[in-house]
Amino acid sequence: MKLTLAVAFKIVIKFAPLLLAALSTPALAQTTLAPLPTIPEFPFYPPNQPVISRDINPLHPFSVVGPRGTILGSQDGSYEAWIFPWKILTNMRISAEMKDYPVPIDVNLQAAAIDVRPGSTTITFSHANFTVREIITAPRNVPDGAGALVFYQIEAVRPMTLTFSFTPVMVRMWPAPSAGPPSSEWVKTGSGSGFYILHLNFPDHAAAIAMPTAEPGIMQPYQELARVYPLQFVLHFDPARDAHTLFPMLLTKGNTIATASRDGLYKQLSTLDNSARSIYEDQQKYENDFLSTNLTIDTPDQRLNDAFKWSEVSIDQLRVQTVPSHDEEALTAGFVGSGDSARPGFGWFFGRDALWTLYAVNSYGDYNVTRREIEFLIKRQRDDGKIMHEWSQTAGLVDWKSLPYEYAAADATLLFTMALNDYLSISGDQAFINTHWPSIARAWNFVTTHDSDGDGIYDNSQGTGWVESWIPSMPHQEIYMAVLDEQASLAFANLARATGHADLATATESRAAHIRAQIEKEYFHSDFYSFSWNPNNTTDDTATIFPSVAWWDGSYTLDHPQHMFNRWASSEFSTDWGTRIVSDRTSFYDPISYHQGTVWPLYTGWVALAEYRAGRSLSAYAHLRQNADLVWSQDLGNATELLSGQFFQPLGRSTAHQLWSAAMIISPILRGLFGLQWNAASNELTVTPSLPADWDHATLSNIPIGQQRVGVEIKRDNGMLVIRSSGPASSQIHLKSRAPGAKLSNGVLQIPLPVVEVGVTQDLPEPGSPTQQMKILDQQSTSNSLTLRLSAPAGSTQTLWLRVNRPQPQLRATGITISDAKTSLQKLQLDFPAGTGYIEKEISFNW
Repeated sequence: MKLTLAVAFKIVIKFAPLLLAALSTPALAQTTLAPLPTIPEFPFYPPNQPVISRDINPLHPFSVVGPRGTILGSQDGSYEAWIFPWKILTNMRISAEMKDYPVPIDVNLQAAAIDVRPGSTTITFSHANFTVREIITAPRNVPDGAGALVFYQIEAVRPMTLTFSFTPVMVRMWPAPSAGPPSSEWVKTGSGSGFYILHLNFPDHAAAIAMPTAEPGIMQPYQELARVYPLQFVLHFDPARDAHTLFPMLLTKGNTIATASRDGLYKQLSTLDNSARSIYEDQQKYENDFLSTNLTIDTPDQRLNDAFKWSEVSIDQLRVQTVPSHDEEALTAGFVGSGDSARPGFGWFFGRDALWTLYAVNSYGDYNVTRREIEFLIKRQRDDGKIMHEWSQTAGLVDWKSLPYEYAAADATLLFTMALNDYLSISGDQAFINTHWPSIARAWNFVTTHDSDGDGIYDNSQGTGWVESWIPSMPHQEIYMAVLDEQASLAFANLARATGHADLATATESRAAHIRAQIEKEYFHSDFYSFSWNPNNTTDDTATIFPSVAWWDGSYTLDHPQHMFNRWASSEFSTDWGTRIVSDRTSFYDPISYHQGTVWPLYTGWVALAEYRAGRSLSAYAHLRQNADLVWSQDLGNATELLSGQFFQPLGRSTAHQLWSAAMIISPILRGLFGLQWNAASNELTVTPSLPADWDHATLSNIPIGQQRVGVEIKRDNGMLVIRSSGPASSQIHLKSRAPGAKLSNGVLQIPLPVVEVGVTQDLPEPGSPTQQMKILDQQSTSNSLTLRLSAPAGSTQTLWLRVNRPQPQLRATGITISDAKTSLQKLQLDFPAGTGYIEKEISFNW
């Protein structure tokens, strides 16, 4: 129902008799409610589950997100709580008063440690008299009306009173209108304890909040001058009585007259309270099953292994159910605390964000997520075939189509085709493609019939491509759109051929060839590809990272990339924490501008994968590690949305738990570093690794291919890279590699290694640091040489790894000194000359 003034009036008329009946009901007619019980302590932390433990940074955010709700807060333990699509409360804080200790304690100032696990986040408040643990979860399976749950575990030397203060808000996620601040009612359950009901203007929406055994705090009488006070739970804790007891913060919401009533809300609170332990334990089991079922990596770089796991969990947590029916589930773009607004970061469903992310989801094997996401998008596909861009969690409550968001961008329709082809390549799910062929064909018809200038390339006339603002003006056709169109054409050709439309597939392949030629004609100038092209044959030659998208699918490369890759790898584009959207030499470069200078992990992932596919593994690994290390830099376990282009610091409004940032850790690892490519129809798995020089092995477990899972073991052995498949399905899988000289014998791949390899060490800098690490601008190999062009601050000393795979008596180095040509793995020091800024230096190894 769309909430307009006329509709609101009708609702008032409809509910008036019910309101009058409720108001005329004598209070004594209501049944007495039993107190909600506390919960006996139980084990919270399952063994062998990954955990990130840190001293708290009170300015850093945390997020615990589930399908029906979220808790978003700061590491000092303050938070806001959502039961989608409602923000129920905000600014939850705790204070303490101890017996015979006449000083009030701000408990949030005592926040000492944070422990993040896949199924929960724990913040520990530590004081000389007490320890309080705030254990937060947003389970997948919760009773009706619930979305998230907080447990408080308390230990103390002497009795104390804890006061939990919060601001009730009851606002819907933007853009749906809300009725204003709720009115609060305390409902007693026994002597002293009870729960709050947050009432709105209509009887079919209310929320309830309870903490077993707690009493109400400030309850302003009507006679007092109107002021805004927080709601409070006052908990009297006696260690002799309450040790080994858990005090849950219970939140529920009613959205019918029955469930929003006193008895209806109490019933939901009681159900939540009584099932809290089993809900929590079910969530832990879910997380363990998720991690044991999906793809994992085991390399000598434990931090990379962990970042990969956390990125899978980060994506999985952003699956949110539609309201009110909960019958659909799709990926949201990300979350961060909303402050005084009604939007918790990018808490909506985004088409392109999800479609970029499905490449990661497909590759770690969660096919069900992909199918549900595709069907969510198809349900909202426009009649002419266009795929949606944005869908608010409250879109069904407003006239969404009259707002400018749903189809604002044009790229999701291209990505829709590409992601489906990727899904088919990995899953082999021909039936799913056949079922949805009409929607696929309709989307493709939209692409091919919306070329406003006649050059054969889908352009920006049907919505923005990438940028939503640009200097001096918005582009007509971005290279981002053009290179996606080429890859989408080949993807659609594969889908058409798989569904028996051979003529259509051939025609679409011809279209891809035409687009490729047009891109070279329209966009390439001198040594770089332009940002955009206009029908009058003028171009915007701003140097950007967008041409890197050409390498995404592995089916396409631009013809003249050399100088462009060199510049992307340099400090002109590459900071020590990722890749800027534009060159820092651009006239309008602004390091804190959303589209004109910031660093996005998304861009860093695009460039890293392009570099791997172009044979520039050293710069690729540096970029990959920058993304991976973001997992520990802000919202622990998640990668942030965007950072300053000048200093290592996320922007204040950056969505700290961002969907595609996590995806851009997984995809470059699997498709770049390990070079995985799938052909489920032929049971073929292509593995073309670019192992760092200091790695001697790597293992991938649970690689999906079709309906099977297979392991891959990679090991250096006597100058060869030896690759074996493992697991019950290994005998059915055919291993392949794109590496030069690769040979398959008895099911074992052998790839000759070069005589020498060089490696780099990459770690994120200290917060606030400018860019000052070495950059690998170019990497060229022949059968008897390796040449590197490097750049580093003048006067600095840098470290490289050198691996000698096959000792050569004639091994020579130029520009750097080798201590021992026979040592298989050694560190080398490289001095850069004095000067100003970044200085270039070339080194080479010959044999």
